[in-house]
Amino acid sequence: MPRAIHAMPFSDHDQAAMRLAIDASLQARARGDSPFGATLVSPAGEVLLVAQNNQNTTQDCTGHAEMVLVREAAAALGPQALKGATVYASGEPCAMCSGAMFWAGIARVVFAATQQDIAQALGGPVLPTGCEELLSAARPTVAVQHGLLRAEAAAALRGAVASAG
Repeated sequence: MPRAIHAMPFSDHDQAAMRLAIDASLQARARGDSPFGATLVSPAGEVLLVAQNNQNTTQDCTGHAEMVLVREAAAALGPQALKGATVYASGEPCAMCSGAMFWAGIARVVFAATQQDIAQALGGPVLPTGCEELLSAARPTVAVQHGLLRAEAAAALRGAVASAG
């Protein structure tokens, strides 16, 4: 049975972790990268790592914030640090990032801006399968929540367009 969670209220801890991801998205934008950030939080609630998109600065198409987060956490903390953890993403993770988080053993994903928000703000290609659909059908399933600080994350995305124009 899918573990997608919609109505569960978000805690102050959830909000703080998401604000770190949104702040990272703003830093990525300021550096010339796509405006996305992600935060890794242990099952015990400890912030382990914050990462930013680095596609442009590294010229790596896989440099999405969630991919950078998984790679950096595995290298710095060991792959066990990812098992059972939560990822807070400023934007809805794509299929590539969702798969990486699944294979890393992430237990919960919380995202702010939706694929629709991202497409409206930035345009560009969109994969047809969203994070929630993909991860809720996986075995084991990954809990997915969305909407936390969505307006703030969407504003950061729109700011990327305004600063580029």
